[in-house]
Amino acid sequence: MLRIAVPNKGSLSGPAGEMLHEAGYQQRRESKELRIVDPVNEVEFFYLRPRDIAIYVSSGRLDIGITGRDLLVDSGADAEEILPLGFARSTFRFAAKPGTATGIQDLKGRTVATSYEGIVAGHLAEHGVDASVVHLDGAVETAIELGVAEVIADVVETGTSLRNAGLEVFGEPIMTSEAVVIRRTGADAQEPKVQQFLRRLQGVLVARTYVMMDYDCRVEQLEKAVALTPGLESPTVSPLHNEGWVAVRAMVPAKEAQRIMDDLYDIGARAILTTAIHACRL
Repeated sequence: MLRIAVPNKGSLSGPAGEMLHEAGYQQRRESKELRIVDPVNEVEFFYLRPRDIAIYVSSGRLDIGITGRDLLVDSGADAEEILPLGFARSTFRFAAKPGTATGIQDLKGRTVATSYEGIVAGHLAEHGVDASVVHLDGAVETAIELGVAEVIADVVETGTSLRNAGLEVFGEPIMTSEAVVIRRTGADAQEPKVQQFLRRLQGVLVARTYVMMDYDCRVEQLEKAVALTPGLESPTVSPLHNEGWVAVRAMVPAKEAQRIMDDLYDIGARAILTTAIHACRL
Protein backbone atom coordinates (compact mmCIF):
# COMPACT_ATOMS: atom_id res chain seq x y z
CA MET A 1 0.00 0.00 0.00
CA LEU A 2 1.34 3.43 -1.00
CA ARG A 3 1.89 5.74 2.00
CA ILE A 4 1.44 9.43 1.20
CA ALA A 5 1.93 12.55 3.34
CA VAL A 6 -0.61 15.36 2.85
CA PRO A 7 -0.60 18.85 4.47
CA ASN A 8 -3.04 18.93 7.38
CA LYS A 9 -3.56 22.71 7.42
CA GLY A 10 -2.55 26.02 5.85
CA SER A 11 -2.66 27.20 2.26
CA LEU A 12 -1.49 23.82 0.96
CA SER A 13 -4.12 21.69 2.68
CA GLY A 14 -7.35 22.62 0.90
CA PRO A 15 -6.03 22.65 -2.69
CA ALA A 16 -4.10 19.41 -2.09
CA GLY A 17 -7.24 17.68 -0.85
CA GLU A 18 -9.25 18.97 -3.82
CA MET A 19 -6.66 17.72 -6.29
CA LEU A 20 -6.51 14.29 -4.68
CA HIS A 21 -10.32 14.09 -4.73
CA GLU A 22 -10.35 15.00 -8.43
CA ALA A 23 -7.76 12.28 -8.99
CA GLY A 24 -10.19 9.73 -7.55
CA TYR A 25 -8.77 9.28 -4.07
CA GLN A 26 -10.78 9.14 -0.87
CA GLN A 27 -10.09 12.08 1.44
CA ARG A 28 -10.80 12.82 5.08
CA ARG A 29 -14.17 14.21 6.11
CA GLU A 30 -13.02 15.99 9.24
CA SER A 31 -9.91 18.09 9.82
CA LYS A 32 -9.17 16.13 13.02
CA GLU A 33 -8.48 12.95 11.06
CA LEU A 34 -4.73 12.36 10.88
CA ARG A 35 -4.80 9.13 8.86
CA ILE A 36 -7.19 7.47 6.44
CA VAL A 37 -6.98 4.35 4.32
CA ASP A 38 -8.31 4.22 0.75
CA PRO A 39 -8.51 0.44 0.19
CA VAL A 40 -9.89 0.69 -3.34
CA ASN A 41 -6.82 2.60 -4.55
CA GLU A 42 -4.42 0.88 -2.12
CA VAL A 43 -3.29 4.17 -0.62
CA GLU A 44 -2.85 5.32 2.97
CA PHE A 45 -2.86 9.07 3.61
CA PHE A 46 -1.16 10.72 6.60
CA TYR A 47 -2.12 14.34 7.38
CA LEU A 48 0.95 16.10 8.76
CA ARG A 49 2.31 19.59 9.40
CA PRO A 50 3.53 20.90 6.01
CA ARG A 51 6.96 21.70 7.49
CA ASP A 52 7.39 18.10 8.67
CA ILE A 53 6.45 16.29 5.47
CA ALA A 54 9.89 16.39 3.83
CA ILE A 55 11.44 14.92 6.98
CA TYR A 56 8.99 12.02 7.07
CA VAL A 57 9.46 11.28 3.38
CA SER A 58 13.25 11.46 3.61
CA SER A 59 13.18 8.93 6.45
CA GLY A 60 11.62 6.36 4.13
CA ARG A 61 8.65 5.86 6.47
CA LEU A 62 6.38 7.44 3.88
CA ASP A 63 6.73 6.88 0.13
CA ILE A 64 5.84 10.31 -1.21
CA GLY A 65 4.37 13.58 0.01
CA ILE A 66 2.82 16.86 -1.04
CA THR A 67 4.44 20.00 0.37
CA GLY A 68 5.82 23.36 -0.73
CA ARG A 69 9.09 23.65 -2.63
CA ASP A 70 10.11 26.27 -0.08
CA LEU A 71 9.49 23.87 2.81
CA LEU A 72 11.40 21.11 1.06
CA VAL A 73 14.46 23.31 0.49
CA ASP A 74 14.27 24.88 3.95
CA SER A 75 14.14 21.47 5.67
CA GLY A 76 17.44 20.31 4.20
CA ALA A 77 15.87 16.84 4.10
CA ASP A 78 17.18 14.09 1.83
CA ALA A 79 14.18 14.36 -0.48
CA GLU A 80 13.57 15.66 -3.99
CA GLU A 81 10.80 17.21 -6.06
CA ILE A 82 9.23 14.95 -8.70
CA LEU A 83 6.12 16.86 -9.85
CA PRO A 84 5.11 20.55 -9.57
CA LEU A 85 1.38 20.97 -8.87
CA GLY A 86 0.74 24.58 -9.83
CA PHE A 87 -0.95 25.90 -6.69
CA ALA A 88 0.22 27.77 -3.57
CA ARG A 89 2.68 29.79 -5.66
CA SER A 90 4.86 32.30 -3.84
CA THR A 91 8.04 34.36 -4.29
CA PHE A 92 10.73 34.96 -1.65
CA ARG A 93 12.42 38.34 -1.58
CA PHE A 94 14.70 40.42 0.59
CA ALA A 95 13.23 43.63 2.04
CA ALA A 96 14.54 46.47 4.16
CA LYS A 97 14.14 50.16 4.90
CA PRO A 98 14.66 52.28 1.75
CA GLY A 99 18.34 52.92 1.11
CA THR A 100 19.57 49.95 3.16
CA ALA A 101 20.58 47.73 0.23
CA THR A 102 20.15 47.32 -3.50
CA GLY A 103 21.42 43.77 -3.94
CA ILE A 104 22.56 40.67 -2.14
CA GLN A 105 26.19 41.82 -1.97
CA ASP A 106 25.08 44.70 0.26
CA LEU A 107 24.12 42.18 2.96
CA LYS A 108 27.71 41.40 3.98
CA GLY A 109 28.03 41.80 7.74
CA ARG A 110 24.31 42.46 8.18
CA THR A 111 21.63 40.48 10.00
CA VAL A 112 18.70 38.94 8.12
CA ALA A 113 15.51 37.79 9.88
CA THR A 114 13.37 35.08 8.30
CA SER A 115 11.11 32.12 8.96
CA TYR A 116 13.04 30.15 6.33
CA GLU A 117 16.56 29.98 7.69
CA GLY A 118 17.62 27.06 5.49
CA ILE A 119 16.61 28.80 2.27
CA VAL A 120 18.19 32.13 3.15
CA ALA A 121 21.42 30.69 4.55
CA GLY A 122 21.84 28.54 1.45
CA HIS A 123 21.16 31.49 -0.86
CA LEU A 124 23.68 33.70 0.93
CA ALA A 125 26.32 30.96 0.85
CA GLU A 126 25.70 30.37 -2.84
CA HIS A 127 26.51 34.03 -3.50
CA GLY A 128 29.47 34.12 -1.12
CA VAL A 129 27.85 36.59 1.25
CA ASP A 130 28.78 36.40 4.94
CA ALA A 131 25.71 37.56 6.85
CA SER A 132 23.94 36.49 10.05
CA VAL A 133 20.55 34.78 9.77
CA VAL A 134 18.03 35.00 12.62
CA HIS A 135 15.15 32.53 12.65
CA LEU A 136 11.73 33.94 13.60
CA ASP A 137 8.32 32.27 13.42
CA GLY A 138 5.37 34.24 12.11
CA ALA A 139 5.42 37.79 10.75
CA VAL A 140 8.99 39.05 10.40
CA GLU A 141 8.23 42.64 9.32
CA THR A 142 8.60 43.92 12.89
CA ALA A 143 12.12 42.51 13.22
CA ILE A 144 13.61 45.63 11.68
CA GLU A 145 11.53 48.04 13.75
CA LEU A 146 12.51 46.24 16.94
CA GLY A 147 16.19 46.15 16.00
CA VAL A 148 16.47 42.37 15.72
CA ALA A 149 17.65 42.59 12.09
CA GLU A 150 18.44 45.10 9.37
CA VAL A 151 16.92 43.02 6.58
CA ILE A 152 14.13 40.46 6.32
CA ALA A 153 13.53 37.65 3.84
CA ASP A 154 9.92 36.57 3.38
CA VAL A 155 7.15 35.61 1.00
CA VAL A 156 6.05 38.58 -1.11
CA GLU A 157 2.70 38.59 -2.89
CA THR A 158 1.34 42.11 -3.38
CA GLY A 159 3.94 43.79 -1.14
CA THR A 160 1.23 45.67 0.77
CA SER A 161 2.25 44.46 4.23
CA LEU A 162 5.87 45.41 3.54
CA ARG A 163 4.93 48.88 2.38
CA ASN A 164 2.74 49.33 5.45
CA ALA A 165 5.80 48.49 7.54
CA GLY A 166 7.88 51.05 5.67
CA LEU A 167 9.92 48.41 3.83
CA GLU A 168 10.74 47.78 0.18
CA VAL A 169 11.96 44.71 -1.67
CA PHE A 170 15.35 44.75 -3.36
CA GLY A 171 17.56 42.50 -5.44
CA GLU A 172 16.58 39.40 -7.37
CA PRO A 173 14.04 36.91 -5.96
CA ILE A 174 15.55 34.35 -3.61
CA MET A 175 13.33 31.62 -5.02
CA THR A 176 9.85 30.88 -6.35
CA SER A 177 7.78 28.18 -4.75
CA GLU A 178 4.65 26.13 -5.34
CA ALA A 179 3.14 22.88 -4.13
CA VAL A 180 5.15 19.85 -5.27
CA VAL A 181 5.15 16.07 -4.94
CA ILE A 182 8.34 14.82 -3.29
CA ARG A 183 10.04 11.48 -2.71
CA ARG A 184 13.13 10.31 -0.83
CA THR A 185 16.27 11.04 -2.84
CA GLY A 186 17.29 7.96 -4.80
CA ALA A 187 13.96 6.14 -4.30
CA ASP A 188 12.70 4.01 -7.19
CA ALA A 189 11.08 6.47 -9.59
CA GLN A 190 9.51 3.67 -11.63
CA GLU A 191 7.67 1.97 -8.77
CA PRO A 192 4.24 1.17 -10.33
CA LYS A 193 2.08 2.61 -7.55
CA VAL A 194 4.07 5.85 -7.53
CA GLN A 195 3.81 6.15 -11.31
CA GLN A 196 0.06 5.57 -11.17
CA PHE A 197 -0.29 8.30 -8.53
CA LEU A 198 1.73 10.76 -10.62
CA ARG A 199 -0.28 9.96 -13.77
CA ARG A 200 -3.50 10.70 -11.92
CA LEU A 201 -2.25 14.07 -10.69
CA GLN A 202 -0.89 14.92 -14.14
CA GLY A 203 -4.32 14.06 -15.53
CA VAL A 204 -5.92 16.53 -13.12
CA LEU A 205 -3.45 19.25 -14.13
CA VAL A 206 -4.23 18.71 -17.82
CA ALA A 207 -7.98 18.58 -17.18
CA ARG A 208 -7.77 21.93 -15.37
CA THR A 209 -5.72 23.49 -18.16
CA TYR A 210 -7.65 22.37 -21.24
CA VAL A 211 -11.22 22.15 -22.49
CA MET A 212 -12.62 20.02 -25.28
CA MET A 213 -13.81 22.07 -28.24
CA ASP A 214 -16.25 20.81 -30.91
CA TYR A 215 -17.37 22.68 -33.99
CA ASP A 216 -18.58 22.29 -37.58
CA CYS A 217 -16.87 23.90 -40.54
CA ARG A 218 -16.77 23.83 -44.33
CA VAL A 219 -14.19 21.50 -45.86
CA GLU A 220 -12.52 24.37 -47.67
CA GLN A 221 -11.93 26.12 -44.31
CA LEU A 222 -10.65 23.00 -42.54
CA GLU A 223 -6.94 23.81 -42.78
CA LYS A 224 -7.47 27.27 -41.29
CA ALA A 225 -9.62 25.78 -38.54
CA VAL A 226 -7.09 23.07 -37.71
CA ALA A 227 -4.36 25.71 -37.50
CA LEU A 228 -6.42 27.36 -34.75
CA THR A 229 -7.14 24.07 -32.94
CA PRO A 230 -4.18 21.73 -33.52
CA GLY A 231 -4.97 19.73 -30.37
CA LEU A 232 -2.29 17.89 -28.44
CA GLU A 233 -1.40 15.66 -31.39
CA SER A 234 -4.02 16.36 -34.03
CA PRO A 235 -7.78 17.03 -34.00
CA THR A 236 -10.46 14.46 -34.77
CA VAL A 237 -12.24 15.26 -38.05
CA SER A 238 -15.45 13.49 -39.07
CA PRO A 239 -17.67 14.02 -42.15
CA LEU A 240 -21.16 15.36 -41.55
CA HIS A 241 -24.36 14.25 -43.33
CA ASN A 242 -24.46 17.52 -45.24
CA GLU A 243 -21.87 17.27 -47.99
CA GLY A 244 -19.00 19.72 -47.72
CA TRP A 245 -19.14 19.98 -43.92
CA VAL A 246 -17.02 18.28 -41.24
CA ALA A 247 -17.14 18.07 -37.45
CA VAL A 248 -13.90 18.82 -35.60
CA ARG A 249 -12.93 17.97 -32.03
CA ALA A 250 -9.74 19.09 -30.27
CA MET A 251 -8.37 19.98 -26.85
CA VAL A 252 -7.57 23.68 -26.50
CA PRO A 253 -6.10 25.74 -23.62
CA ALA A 254 -8.97 26.89 -21.39
CA LYS A 255 -7.54 30.42 -21.09
CA GLU A 256 -7.61 30.83 -24.86
CA ALA A 257 -10.95 29.16 -25.53
CA GLN A 258 -13.03 32.33 -26.00
CA ARG A 259 -10.51 33.87 -28.43
CA ILE A 260 -10.31 30.64 -30.42
CA MET A 261 -14.11 30.49 -30.62
CA ASP A 262 -14.17 34.04 -32.01
CA ASP A 263 -11.50 33.21 -34.60
CA LEU A 264 -13.30 30.02 -35.65
CA TYR A 265 -16.57 31.90 -36.05
CA ASP A 266 -14.85 34.51 -38.21
CA ILE A 267 -13.72 31.83 -40.70
CA GLY A 268 -17.20 30.32 -40.88
CA ALA A 269 -17.22 27.61 -38.21
CA ARG A 270 -20.54 27.07 -36.48
CA ALA A 271 -22.03 25.06 -33.58
CA ILE A 272 -18.88 25.81 -31.56
CA LEU A 273 -19.03 24.19 -28.13
CA THR A 274 -16.62 23.76 -25.22
CA THR A 275 -16.83 21.00 -22.62
CA ALA A 276 -14.94 20.71 -19.35
CA ILE A 277 -12.54 17.78 -19.01
CA HIS A 278 -12.91 15.97 -15.69
CA ALA A 279 -10.13 13.42 -16.10
CA CYS A 280 -7.62 12.31 -18.71
CA ARG A 281 -4.50 10.30 -19.43
CA LEU A 282 -2.01 11.46 -22.03
